[in-house]
Amino acid sequence: MAPNSIKYLILSYVLSMTVEAKTDQPSTTQPNWFQTVPNDYAGVTPTGAAPFLAENNPAPFGRSTFVPNAPLETSEPIQGSHGRNIFHLMGDLSPYFSSRDGFGVDEYPLPKGAEITQMHMLQRHGARYPSSSEGLDTWAPGIINATKQGTVFTGKLEFLNNWSYKLGKEILVPKGRQELFDSGILNWYNYGHLHNDSSKLVVRTTLQSRMLESAENFLAGFFGLNWRQNANILATVDPATTGEYACTKAGETMMASVAEPVATWMATYLKDRTTEFRKMSGNYNWTITDTYHAQSLCPYETISLGYSDFCDIFTYDDWEGYEYLMDIEFAAISGFMSPTGRAQGIAWVEEFLARVEGHFLDVPANITGANVTLDTNPVTFPLNQSLYFEFTHDANIISVLAALGMTQFADFLPLAGPPKKQQFVASKLVPFGGRFNIEIIKTPHKVSARRSSDGATAHDYLHGTGETRYVHFIQNQRTVPLHASFHACEKRDDGWCELSTFLEVQRESLSKAEYQHACFGDWTMKNYGAVRDGVPA
Repeated sequence: MAPNSIKYLILSYVLSMTVEAKTDQPSTTQPNWFQTVPNDYAGVTPTGAAPFLAENNPAPFGRSTFVPNAPLETSEPIQGSHGRNIFHLMGDLSPYFSSRDGFGVDEYPLPKGAEITQMHMLQRHGARYPSSSEGLDTWAPGIINATKQGTVFTGKLEFLNNWSYKLGKEILVPKGRQELFDSGILNWYNYGHLHNDSSKLVVRTTLQSRMLESAENFLAGFFGLNWRQNANILATVDPATTGEYACTKAGETMMASVAEPVATWMATYLKDRTTEFRKMSGNYNWTITDTYHAQSLCPYETISLGYSDFCDIFTYDDWEGYEYLMDIEFAAISGFMSPTGRAQGIAWVEEFLARVEGHFLDVPANITGANVTLDTNPVTFPLNQSLYFEFTHDANIISVLAALGMTQFADFLPLAGPPKKQQFVASKLVPFGGRFNIEIIKTPHKVSARRSSDGATAHDYLHGTGETRYVHFIQNQRTVPLHASFHACEKRDDGWCELSTFLEVQRESLSKAEYQHACFGDWTMKNYGAVRDGVPA
C-alpha cells in the first residue's frame, strides 16, 4: 500500500514470539503447584514425519465419510427443508462447511512423481459475534422494552416475551476458535511436509482481535501450542490494510453500491413473513427490518450460544432468500458488481505473483494498494517460504477473486431473484473460516487433460513431454476450474492450469483493475447492475 495513498497511519511490526518467564514471584514457602513450563518430566517426546496428504492422497476429499462432533444444534425442523441444511444458506454467517456440489470439476489425486512445491493460503477469520455496524445490539432493546411496556408476542414469536440479548461484539466465539484450529490441523495434514524447520514462517494478519486470534488458533492447530518456535506473525493496523479502506472510492461508494439492491430484495423475499409476524406482535409495529434482524439472529445465536429460537420461525424458502441477499451484498461491495472490486484485491494478486516468481514487489506504489515498504523488505516479505499463510476478511477474499479475474463468479444477480446455475454463492465462498489454497505443482511430464475416472494415475502423463508446472486453485476444499475463468487455460478434468499460462494471464490483472481510476478517479456511482467486471462502468 502506497504510504501517501491512505489516510490512516499504518503501524506494522513483527510480533515478538519469545515467551518471557515472569520473575515476580510472591514471597512464599509454598511450591508453585501450577507451573507447567518448562516441563522437565514430559516423557518421551520425539515427533513423527510431517504429513503431505495434499500430494499423496489417493482418495481426494469430496465424499462424505463421517459427521464430526459439533457443538452447535443445527438439526431444527425447518418447514420445507426436506433434510436440507439451512446453515449452508447463511452467506458469510454460515459456519464453515465445504460444498458437496463443488465448483464444476471432480477431485483427483496427484499423479505419481508429481510434487507440490508451494502453497499460498488466504484464510478468513472464524465465527464472531455481530459487528458494531449490524445494529442487532440496538434492535434488541426495542423488543425487550416493548414487552416491558405490555406488548405480548404470540404464535411463533411467543418466545420473545422472555427473550434477552446475550451476544457480544466483533470478537471470535468459541466456534470461531474451533474453525481456525481445525483449519490449521487440516492444512498440517495436507501441507506439513512443506514447512522448512530451518527458518520461521512469516504469517500475515492484522491487530484486530478476531484477526490476530484467528492466526494464533490456526498456528496452534498447524504446529501445536509451541507454534512460536516455528512462526512469526506480521500484524498491521486493520482499517488501513483492508482493501476498501486503502481504496478511497471504495469507502465512499460502498453503501451506495449496496443499499438499493439489498433493500429491494429484502422487501421482496421477506414480505410474506413480515405480514405473518406483524399479526403476532400485538401493539408493536413489526417491519421488514425487524424480520431481517430476527433472521440474522439465527446464525449469530447459534454460533454464540449453540441454539437459537429464531431459526425455525423461518421457512427454507426464507433462508434461500437470505442467502441471495448476502450474495447481492458481497457482489456489490467487493465483487464483480462493485466498481472497485478488482482494485480492492489487486495488492494480494501482485504479492502472489512476486512470491511465485521469487522477487520483491516491483509495482509502482501509486498503482497498487500494496504496502511497498513491507513488500520490499526481506524480513517482512520473505521469498524462501514454501508455505504462505494470510488471514483476512470475507470482503477481501471476494475482492481477490475479482482481482484474479475469476469470472466464473461474475454472475449478474438480478433483483427479481436468483439466476439459474448461479456460481457466486457467498456461503460457498466465504463462510466463517473460509479460505482458498493455491498449490504450485511440478510434474515430470505434462499431465493429460482427461484424467482417469477410476483414480488410477499410471496413464495420466503424456510421455515424451518435459517437466511442467501447474496451478491448482482450491476454495474451501473444492477445486475451482481455472479454465472456467481463463480461456487461455486448457479445459481439464482436474481444473488445473499450466503455471506459465496462469502467470501470463495474471500479468494483465493490474491494468484490468484500473487501480488509480477506480480508487481515486472522478467517476460517479451508476445504478445497480451497471458494473459487471469489477471496475467503474
